[in-house]
Amino acid sequence: MSLDDWILALHLLTAVAFVGAILGFWAMVVAGWRTDRPGDVRAIFRLNPYLNAAVAIGALGSIVFGVWLALSLDAYEVWDGWVIAAIVLWLVAAGAGQRAGAVYARADDRAAELLEAGSEGASPELRALARSRQGLVLHTIATIAALLILADMIWKPGA
Repeated sequence: MSLDDWILALHLLTAVAFVGAILGFWAMVVAGWRTDRPGDVRAIFRLNPYLNAAVAIGALGSIVFGVWLALSLDAYEVWDGWVIAAIVLWLVAAGAGQRAGAVYARADDRAAELLEAGSEGASPELRALARSRQGLVLHTIATIAALLILADMIWKPGA
């Protein structure tokens, strides 16, 4: 195997981690819709550190190895339209995902505060935070951008 083959393999593996983490966050979002109890919200957010690590490794690895491939392979250039589109979409996905994470972190923080205060019952405030429309819209934007990156990588329009 050549170095380019290894770079491609790492690019694909990190892309899978990126998309897998986004799907994992969807599981957390949907599970959060179904609860309003602090203990349940905290249980859902136990996945957060692992998914954050997966999305960080996936996002960073996919962009680094993707640009490396564009520089290394004679068939592609970093300034090819489809490569630029992927980079822009990557920025959109990363930015929207990071902002969505911050929105949902408020629900986790509030759940921790409620548990610390000894409140284990249903909380309308916690329900509203876990069902945040802003978080849902931002995570949807991140997901759509990631799917568009996948389509861009598969079909390479203009290449």
